[in-house]
Amino acid sequence: MAKKPTQNKDVGTTGHSWDGIEELNTPLPRWWLWTFYATIVWGLYYVAAYPAWPLINGATQGFLGFSTRAEVAADIAEFEAKQAPMNDKLASVELTAIADDAELLGYANSAGAAVFKTWCAQCHGSGASGAVGYPNLVDDDWLWGGDIESIHTTITVGVRQPTDEDYLRQSEMPAFGRDELLEDGQIDEVVNFVMSLSGDAQDATLVEAGAVVYEENCAACHGDEGKGDIDQGAPNLADAIWLYGDSYDAIRESVYYARYGAMPAWNTRLSEAEIRAVSTFVHTRGGGQ
Repeated sequence: MAKKPTQNKDVGTTGHSWDGIEELNTPLPRWWLWTFYATIVWGLYYVAAYPAWPLINGATQGFLGFSTRAEVAADIAEFEAKQAPMNDKLASVELTAIADDAELLGYANSAGAAVFKTWCAQCHGSGASGAVGYPNLVDDDWLWGGDIESIHTTITVGVRQPTDEDYLRQSEMPAFGRDELLEDGQIDEVVNFVMSLSGDAQDATLVEAGAVVYEENCAACHGDEGKGDIDQGAPNLADAIWLYGDSYDAIRESVYYARYGAMPAWNTRLSEAEIRAVSTFVHTRGGGQ
């Protein structure tokens, strides 16, 4: 039979008893208790010294004035100061001369890649290969021109933006079906003709009639041979590259409702050096003219 432990007469009990076993009210070790008190004091000091309590428009700053945001801002300012000479050079040199300076070209591609990943990849993809409705930037098909000056202009003023006061990237395709400019039969004819320019028409018997509809309604922008016009942003219809899909239904929807894709004007968000950097990056991906 187990021997009942001897109770310290200086230590009381909590009053709890279970099956004859009483719970002693043993005090905490002094070292543990003082450590606990120290953490309370440290917590009060931390709340007073560092940003702590959230407010409506921020948080209490603390008497030390510490701020992680300020540290990040200081780091950014430091790096910007180091990069300032290269950015100044990039912003002032002729666009076509960037490729002639190996150091500047390397810097522009590196900086441009960072700008692209931050601002452009959401639409054009991380590899710049685009998606439905968003142009592929690594092929040689360009709506507004693929030389570096044209790319720079497109990025600067955007596409179909109200800030483009000079209308450099403004155009609009008529909604031939929705606005009743063409009858349904004529739309079927011209869609089959357009498909025949780069492949097989869905209904070859409609191609000849579609050529007439095309000449009267579409050739002014897309050209007699359907090769497009970069001055108007009119796509090439004869190269088998389709921004919104190459199926009969996709092309018919384009003719019926029209397409009116837009791109932001980046001159209000990016510096001239950043625009030139991303222009260089895009131009050197493989599809630049």
